[in-house]
Amino acid sequence: MNIYSLKPFLFLIFILIALSSCATIRVSSSMQNEPLKEDFQLYLLMGQSNMAGRGAIGALDTTSHLRVLMLNKNLSWEVAKDPIHFDKSAAGVGLGLTFGKIMADSNTASTIGLISAAVGGSSIDYWVRDSLFSQTETYPYNDMIIRAKQAMKEGRLRGILWHQGESDTDSEEAVTSYAMKFQKMIEAIKLDLGIEVLPMVIGELGYFQYDKNPNAKQLNTILNQIADKSSCISLVSAEGLDHKGDFTHFNSDSYHKLGKRYAEEMHKLEKSCPLVFKE
Repeated sequence: MNIYSLKPFLFLIFILIALSSCATIRVSSSMQNEPLKEDFQLYLLMGQSNMAGRGAIGALDTTSHLRVLMLNKNLSWEVAKDPIHFDKSAAGVGLGLTFGKIMADSNTASTIGLISAAVGGSSIDYWVRDSLFSQTETYPYNDMIIRAKQAMKEGRLRGILWHQGESDTDSEEAVTSYAMKFQKMIEAIKLDLGIEVLPMVIGELGYFQYDKNPNAKQLNTILNQIADKSSCISLVSAEGLDHKGDFTHFNSDSYHKLGKRYAEEMHKLEKSCPLVFKE
């Protein structure tokens, strides 16, 4: 058999290989999208820079979990990896990815969707409707609602993670008014997202801030009081956590610990206070 008689045979082999490759691509694409069609559990990540994350990215933070997705800046879902947030160029490792992996591992039938909405430097005054945060030229509250509603078209919101308050320790007046502003924010979220009962995990500010800012300790007292007054709000302690050298932001190891603590508290809330939507 000469080379010319082989041409039809080789062409046939080429066509079969091409068809096989296309089939493989279709199967892979289907597998990647399949989790969204089943139990897609959403968690909303709100607050400022210590929720967005400012830790250095290590090997652990580049290891993805196929059932942990994040809603990117363009409102599309992709496999989650740090940085999850995009509020500022300084965004890095936060607590979100560790939280998502633990939640996914605890329920192997579910896919976890992380809705990033934190904005570094934003005080609670910017977590109200139509409040422009000039530092980033964004509307933290409005943008959060838009992102949450988009995500909820494909999944079911299960709870909110909140880590914020450093920007509200500049004065005693800001600290004492924090609980009232926090409550107003919660009521607005319930109204805008159509939620009756809202499970929420909140976190303490780093204790390393106490020496330079006594108001930080007072705000942590307020956060504890907020959690004590509601059966649907749980508090995460910052005990034993360290900063990355700036006495403001946690280091990567501490963010991992925070993510674990948030997951532990969310598990408790989901049993005692499941999210309920309005009729």
